[in-house]
Amino acid sequence: MAYRHISGQNLTDRRTFLTMAGAAWAATLAPKGAFALSRTDAIYASAFMAPNGSYGVATLTEAGEIIEQVPLPARAHGMTWSPVTNRAVAFARRPGTYAMIFAPDDSIEPIVITSVEGRHFYGHGCFSADGRLLYATENDFAGNRGMIGVYDGTDRFARIGEFPSYGIGPHDMTLSADGHMLVVANGGIETHPDFGRTKLNLDHMEPSLALIDTATGNLIERHAMPDTLRQLSTRHVDIDATGKIWFACQYEGARNDLPPLAGSFARGEDIRFLDLPEEVTLALANYIGAIAVNRRDGLVGLTSPKGGTAVTVDARTGLVVRQEQLADAAGIAPAADGFVASSYSGTFGKTRSRVAWDQHIVRVGKL
Repeated sequence: MAYRHISGQNLTDRRTFLTMAGAAWAATLAPKGAFALSRTDAIYASAFMAPNGSYGVATLTEAGEIIEQVPLPARAHGMTWSPVTNRAVAFARRPGTYAMIFAPDDSIEPIVITSVEGRHFYGHGCFSADGRLLYATENDFAGNRGMIGVYDGTDRFARIGEFPSYGIGPHDMTLSADGHMLVVANGGIETHPDFGRTKLNLDHMEPSLALIDTATGNLIERHAMPDTLRQLSTRHVDIDATGKIWFACQYEGARNDLPPLAGSFARGEDIRFLDLPEEVTLALANYIGAIAVNRRDGLVGLTSPKGGTAVTVDARTGLVVRQEQLADAAGIAPAADGFVASSYSGTFGKTRSRVAWDQHIVRVGKL
């Protein structure tokens, strides 16, 4: 089922958008992809699994029409994009060891990098404000500590350093608007590649949210979950137009518990949990798989594959303004008026494709 609002006003003029996308890219596409590109107002990217079990990443229109596909060496998870350099990255799913850098307009050959010995990726990352650096969440599995790997975008993404994530199991990460601060969701779950995706410390988890100075790698502030919510794994983050940080969680405690699953805070403030109606919390099934902020409209979007639902919240009031059933709900991203969501069963916006979309969507065209 599509989860997207349509407004009468386009986000960008199509001709301007096509100029941005580049006529050269359109000329390289198959007719179907070129036609889809000519009609869209925004471009997204998401990883997928094909019917034959192979993996790839696709660029799509806002309606969910596939423009182009690029193969991946293994399953991917989260993605990021730099509007400055027009580089996108697909990160391997934990405990994967690769990340693939590509240009959405196919203007460069994809670059595949691998994590260094003793590390694996945690599925997410982000670019610096100028696009020259790539930050990736990583696991120092011997030391049982989260790390942020730093990669040089001007030198084929060579690894040039690292600093702590100031927690265990860093997952998602985002950058403040001024580029000076990283926001890291430390899920608090200990893992080791020898045990695959097994969670090794569910009885003594340490979830937290860390704010880190990008210039020094120093900790600015850290917010641990309350003792009563130590099994509430902080997983995904985004930032709204006011600078408020929004976070979404996955609960590892008893199935019949009803903990808060999302919240927000600003730098220098305590975290505040979102007070959702009980029926909405029940529908989310103790698991938010993705979060996105529509900064222009002041909305926060949440999806739950376990609950088969997508929820939109007013960022100012915290009130639920929309809830919709979406079986196998996966990714969510800002759209023309609200959000576009995808599913593991192949739905993206109003289109169903013969792929299984992975859990995250990144917008790779200006809205």
